[in-house]
Amino acid sequence: MRDPARFRLKRSDSVLLLIDVQERLSAVMDPVAFAAALVNLRRWVEGAQVLGVPIVWTEQYVKGLGPTVAPLREVLPVGLQPIEKLMFSCCGVEPVRAALRGKGQVIAVGMETHVCVFQTVRDLEEQGVKTFVPADAVISRAEGNKALALDLMRQLGTTVTSTEMGLFDLTERAGTEEFRKVSKLVK
Repeated sequence: MRDPARFRLKRSDSVLLLIDVQERLSAVMDPVAFAAALVNLRRWVEGAQVLGVPIVWTEQYVKGLGPTVAPLREVLPVGLQPIEKLMFSCCGVEPVRAALRGKGQVIAVGMETHVCVFQTVRDLEEQGVKTFVPADAVISRAEGNKALALDLMRQLGTTVTSTEMGLFDLTERAGTEEFRKVSKLVK
């Protein structure tokens, strides 16, 4: 049996990695699937801020794919800037590596599940970083590609979770102001 601690998110050791949720890429996603993922992506961004979890935000080839979609930009912390990249894996970019240094857990959300998210998670797991991927906060153009990527990530040792599960794992207990705020986010 795997060590149960492997499945526990810890605020002090976690970072939220928001990967490439950009205008032109989102335009080729299934609109219903994208809308559902976007709700959860916003929950993660807002929840991370409530819980004090740092956020690292990337954009892939902005010239071709455009900026991050407006509904996410409007909830990202003021002053936080995206890290532009051309590598599929976020680990191939020094500013991302620097931002993740010292953190033992990465919550990876965004798109596309089978390209940038998968390659990033693979590289992080190879480096010994525990990765968590909320299945409802990642998306691919084809559902089959998303399913395959999630399966491969599980094989790597990634914890595939959900937005609500992950946010409440980080919250840890009821009866606090953080709990009330997170509860409102997931309703």
